[in-house]
Amino acid sequence: MKALVYNGPGKKSWETKPRPAILDATDAIVKVYKTTICGTDLHILKGDVPEVTPGRILGHEGVGVIEEIGSAVNNFKKGDHVLISCISSCGKCDYCKKGMYSHCEKGGWILGHLIDGTQAEYVRTPFADNSLYKIPQGADEEALVMLSDILPTGFECGVLNGRISPGDTVAIVGAGPVGLAALLTAQFYTPSEIIMIDVDDNRLEVAKKFGASRTINSSKENVVDKVKSLTGNKGVDCAIEAVGIPATFELCESIVTAGGHIANIGVHGKSVELHLETLWAQNITITTRLVDTVTTPMLLKTVTSKKLDPQQLITHRFPLSDIIKAYDVFSNPGKERALKVIMTNE
Repeated sequence: MKALVYNGPGKKSWETKPRPAILDATDAIVKVYKTTICGTDLHILKGDVPEVTPGRILGHEGVGVIEEIGSAVNNFKKGDHVLISCISSCGKCDYCKKGMYSHCEKGGWILGHLIDGTQAEYVRTPFADNSLYKIPQGADEEALVMLSDILPTGFECGVLNGRISPGDTVAIVGAGPVGLAALLTAQFYTPSEIIMIDVDDNRLEVAKKFGASRTINSSKENVVDKVKSLTGNKGVDCAIEAVGIPATFELCESIVTAGGHIANIGVHGKSVELHLETLWAQNITITTRLVDTVTTPMLLKTVTSKKLDPQQLITHRFPLSDIIKAYDVFSNPGKERALKVIMTNE
């Protein structure tokens, strides 16, 4: 089969690799129909995730059809159309019993990280009964690719951890796909203001269409002053960090109000300054999280019932064989006006 292979920082190639086989009784082999690229994949290529070793097939998102199942798989059969979760859950360990699937003792985020991932014609998915979701007949499978990772990530790590409540003021720093996913799902809780902050005017225009009440281009305006002016000189109740660099996290520290929440989503490859000298007396809650995908069943219902439309995050489509070009487009969002790219295994 063909697959996108990581060959060390800055190096990737479209190669022929062995087709995966069942290794454990709980495995399923899925023929990938549609997959995408995540900002985390770009962090891997920068060398920010050293656990990813050369030779690894990247990718942790996608939909497909089951080709083969292990003897212990009970919930699926050959031919089922499935959503592949970015998180693999054994369902039995202490962490899984707490709903912390991301820290599963045998799974967690392993696809495209510690084992071969979904940017390939076929993928082995461990713990299939707990890590795959049946796709209802007639559902928009392109839209459902967004449920593999970015939609539950934006919702769980940003909205839920940020404890957004009706009437809150919210700032989302980073109008990329995950930041926009947080924007879409924050509206479940009817905040009074959602302020989207980014350096890209196109993405900020998209954010307005998706429901942002205000936008700030941080390359053109003083964000702290602007946020304070919009919030009665107080700051926001919830600041969501959706980029993963020191400057954006420190910005969140500067714009959150007393008693507020800073919810980190971004993948950080460098240390960040924590300004306790200004935050220590402010009753601030800072949360971090790797998505657990515990909300995937609920989000699947909201998407299939058309209460939420994540397909609007998709801007480009490619054959899977053009994945190198897709990476080039996704890596240059300003020039290409790219959000999520979809690759189809034709």
